[in-house]
Formats: sequence, structure tokens, C-alpha cells
Amino acid sequence: MKSAKSKKSKVGLREIAAAAEVSVATVSRVLNGNSRVDPAIQKAVLGSAAKLKIDLSQRNRTKALAFLLSNRAMLHPFHSRVLSGAESYCAAHGWDMVFLSFHYSRNATRDELHLPRVIQRRDIIRAVILAGTNFANLLELLDYKGIPYVALGNNIVGESQDSKNDLIFSDDGQGGYDMTRYLLTLGHRDIWFVGNIRLPWFARCFSGYKGAMEESDLQARHSSIDSEDDAEAGYLGTKSVLARGEPVTAIFAGNDSTAHGVYKAIRDSGLSIPDNISVVGCDDTVGAWLFPGLTTIREFPEQLGKQMVELMLNRIARPNLEPQRIKIPTELIKRESCRAIAGAIQS
Repeated sequence: MKSAKSKKSKVGLREIAAAAEVSVATVSRVLNGNSRVDPAIQKAVLGSAAKLKIDLSQRNRTKALAFLLSNRAMLHPFHSRVLSGAESYCAAHGWDMVFLSFHYSRNATRDELHLPRVIQRRDIIRAVILAGTNFANLLELLDYKGIPYVALGNNIVGESQDSKNDLIFSDDGQGGYDMTRYLLTLGHRDIWFVGNIRLPWFARCFSGYKGAMEESDLQARHSSIDSEDDAEAGYLGTKSVLARGEPVTAIFAGNDSTAHGVYKAIRDSGLSIPDNISVVGCDDTVGAWLFPGLTTIREFPEQLGKQMVELMLNRIARPNLEPQRIKIPTELIKRESCRAIAGAIQS
């Protein structure tokens, strides 16, 4: 009995590689969940492991994930809540989570990026939960090194459409559409979008707004300031619209922090909310703290974090799964920052 157990324990990567007729490195990539391995090769490796009666789930007993927050402040309100959801799901399923903050340039080449060392220790970290603002070069590096990851798709700048990795999104495009439709039912027609639409999370929200406006035969208009300071973009974008004397009855801010800047710009111009201009936002991070309370699109960052971990654990358990794309719905939250235009017919 003891001899059989000892013999079984010696069966490992080399035996699987020989049976599947691939290299040991290829076997390692498959077992580590690298989604860029050819599906036929994945099937051959996993089939060979099954024939050899090797329990792959026990090969690496480390149960830790890294939460990598890229190019964001550590206490960013939205991403802090994503982290909270991810950590709680890990804890409930017996996994540990390591939090890491990582800043890098979008213009750096793959060789110029230097990942935190612990991420490259596969005996410590099994996979990465990728949040914050990320660029295609980091995704390419993780793919190259065979490090499994799931990413928050809303915040990837320049992510290729043929990505073979798991992504999760908050459906802010639909949220932007729903919010604009709400303003239209209040009788608003001169609705401006304010936010840096060069950034993907603003661009998706703007696309929903634009679709609803064009559906009603109205012109989609935006004031976009190239700033990564959301409140600054809101303030300067709104001041620009008002300074030009543009007709405006409502402003759709790309997120709640942008709406904070919009509020200040409106008040600095001697106007009031919502008597002169209605304001709406997106993400519901600080909307309840503003006065008047901000009508906004509620996203569910804790749920995003939980779903990201669930996707990653599924990927670790079954590395040959097809790449997953999941969208989390949003909710329209009505507060006091909007008013109906006189004579409007509300549905």
C-alpha cells in the first residue's frame, strides 16, 4: 500500500507531457490556466492527466489570489468596494487574497514592465484579479508569462476585441441609455454629457446616452476635458458649456465624482440645481452625499469583485473553459437633483 502511494506521488509534469506528446512547459501553462494554449493541446494534456489518474486540483495546494489595483489611488471609493467583494468571496471559499498597488506607463514595452515579484511566484499566487485602470501592455505581459487573470473590462484602455481572457463588466452603457431616457421623460431636450470620453468607462456611458438621444432625433452633445481628475473634468467641462451660452437644461456627468465638479461649476455661475439645471451621474459612489442628492446610476462593485473571483476559481479548476464575458446590470436611483420641465408629459 505504501509502495503504491509512493509511486503515484512521483507521477507529475514529465509523465503528463510524455503522454500528451508536448513539452513540460506546455503542461505547466495548461495547469496554470493560461487561456492562450491551443484548445486541442489543452484537451490532450487534461485527458492524459485523467488517464494517469492525477488529481490536478491537488497539485498546487496554494490557495491565494492577488488583487492588483493599477494606476489608481489606494482608497478609490469604487475599487475599494470591488476589493471588498472579492475578499469576502475568497474568505467564504477558503482562499487568501494579497492586495497590491501597481503604477505603470501605458507606453512601456512588455520588457519594460516589472511586475510585483510576488505575482511571479506561482508557489504563492495562483492568479490575479485585475482592477484599477489597465492598458493592453500589462495584459500582454501577463499572457506572455502565463499568469492567469480576470480583469474588470470597464477600465481597460486599448483592450483588444479578441482577448482570450475572462472579463467582467458593469453594464454602464445600458445605464447611460436608461438615465437619458429618464431625463427625456422629464421633458429635457438640451442634455449635455460631461466627462473625459477618451477614458473607456466614460465612453461606454456616453454611448448609452448618445443612443437614447439619437433614438429621439436629438443631437448628442458632450463637453470632454482631457483630465484624469474627474471633479476637474466636471468643473471645466460645465464652465465651458455655460461660458459659450449653450442651451442646457440637464447635464449627464460620466460619474459621481465628475458630478461633484459639475455642481461646483453651476453654483459658481450663480445657478442652482435643479431649478436652473438638472444633474445626473453614474456609479453611485458619492451621489447620496451631494446636496441636493444626486440622481445616478447605481453600479454594484461588491458584486463585480465577487464575480471576478468566482470566474478565476472556475478557471483554475477548469483551465480549458471558454473565455467568459459577464455583464452586471445597473439600477437607476432617483434623488432630488432633477426636475421636470414645465408641460412635460411623464410616463
